[in-house]
Amino acid sequence: MAGRERLIIAIDGPAGAGKSTIAREIARRLGYLFINTGAMYRAIAWKALAEGVALEDAGAVGTLAQRAVIELSGPVDALEVEIDGQVVTRAIVTPEISRAASIVSAIPAVRRALVAQQQGLGAEGGVVMEGRDIGTHVFPNADIKVFLDATAEARARRRWLEEQQRGPTSLPLAQIQTEIEERDARDRSRADSPLVQAADALYLDSSEMTIEGVIEAILARLPGASDRTNQPDQER
Repeated sequence: MAGRERLIIAIDGPAGAGKSTIAREIARRLGYLFINTGAMYRAIAWKALAEGVALEDAGAVGTLAQRAVIELSGPVDALEVEIDGQVVTRAIVTPEISRAASIVSAIPAVRRALVAQQQGLGAEGGVVMEGRDIGTHVFPNADIKVFLDATAEARARRRWLEEQQRGPTSLPLAQIQTEIEERDARDRSRADSPLVQAADALYLDSSEMTIEGVIEAILARLPGASDRTNQPDQER
């Protein structure tokens, strides 16, 4: 990535590992653009449902994704998501859209369409991008790669608490964990860009780590970062 002063930071990992929270804070501290690729897949899922396109119809959903224009704008703490000129920021954070996004994200044509948009957004650097295939497929030459993991139990607990903050949820904790485990299986087994740790990525298990601890471990990887004595010894 010679000739580019600002870094590309890729953070991958399974659903609920805390990627968005960590990527958002790192982008804020560095003054970088934060790109939540999961929101892009959610936007496609929302569009498909809004237009009555069957999620199982890979051809129709793929065509929709290829034609769609997704824009991410605004500051880190108030990121707005638009698809074809319509703001869907709040509409895409429901459990229904989350489940739908899991289905459409496994469609190769959808991934190809969105990967092209993601590469365009981050090509100039100065970006923190989180997802499931950033360090392996979208930006395999990213300057810093992180694979952020956590147990299914820890991730389900976090998701349940998030839902509680938005309002009482009818989904019991056990069901949320089951859905997370099913999502993991789909993400890891899909033929196109499966969820896998890049060989040169820093591995962090956030199950028992604080948010600040994870952030510090990642920032310590930046060129010129001062030596730290309390870095988690979890790289593999």
